[in-house]
Amino acid sequence: MRDVVMAMQTTINGRLDDPEAWVSGIDDDQYAEIDRRYDGFDSILIGTTTYAEMFEYWPGALEADTGFVDSNAKINRRMAEKMNAYRKYVFTRQPASGALAWNNSERVVAATDDDLVRFVTELKEQPGRDLHLAGGAALVQDFVRLGLIDRYRLLVYPVHSPGACWFDKVARLPDLRVDGVDHYPNDVIGIDYRVVRD
Repeated sequence: MRDVVMAMQTTINGRLDDPEAWVSGIDDDQYAEIDRRYDGFDSILIGTTTYAEMFEYWPGALEADTGFVDSNAKINRRMAEKMNAYRKYVFTRQPASGALAWNNSERVVAATDDDLVRFVTELKEQPGRDLHLAGGAALVQDFVRLGLIDRYRLLVYPVHSPGACWFDKVARLPDLRVDGVDHYPNDVIGIDYRVVRD
């Protein structure tokens, strides 16, 4: 069965929205590790706002001479190839009309929590690589609240910033086991957690 992996940047207090407000940059070693780990995905799970932000950036990044936040351009192009090739599931609570412009994109109307759980459960049972939960904040919070995440990859920036946190809507965090820790020259810590199921 495929895992749902929430792989996101966060602050020391767990903020996950509006990274431009607090991300100071992506170290080359850190970006290379992100690129390597993304080989394990074939699909991304995103909300409509994150879809629009990603669509605005990634198709053009295939030809860009600079990387994201002045990062390595070569790695950035490899990431762009992945992002453009992935199957993209775009979640919304409200019905919407019209096709999505980005290739390999599918709108998923999950009007209720039960709809969301049913779709993700069925998707996990299909053959393929793991599923990358990429945001936005409201979608991630719903996945955390509903226990739909199997693994967390948190890139923790050593800053405190007010905003939406991934645990805001959760009365009790799941039981987590540390699977690995990485330290990068820009003082970002990468922490891997696996959810411990009963």
